[in-house]
Amino acid sequence: MNPIIEFCMSNLANGSEESFAKLEQDPNLDVLEYGCLSYCSQCAESLFALVNGEIVEADTPEELTKKIYEFIEENPLF
Repeated sequence: MNPIIEFCMSNLANGSEESFAKLEQDPNLDVLEYGCLSYCSQCAESLFALVNGEIVEADTPEELTKKIYEFIEENPLF
């Protein structure tokens, strides 16, 4: 089972699209895009994604990608 990375469409438009595109190319991840994840205040304040249901946030797309990989490494599914 691959880690699930979920992005909000509004957050993609706010700058996380670069991170989404990079993660989407990793065959060991399931990267999904939703119209809204219902984290509107989070979405307005920073770039973020849900990783296996947990919020991972950052100030830049590069930092977000790095933090997502770090989160996955520190929190394996099994």
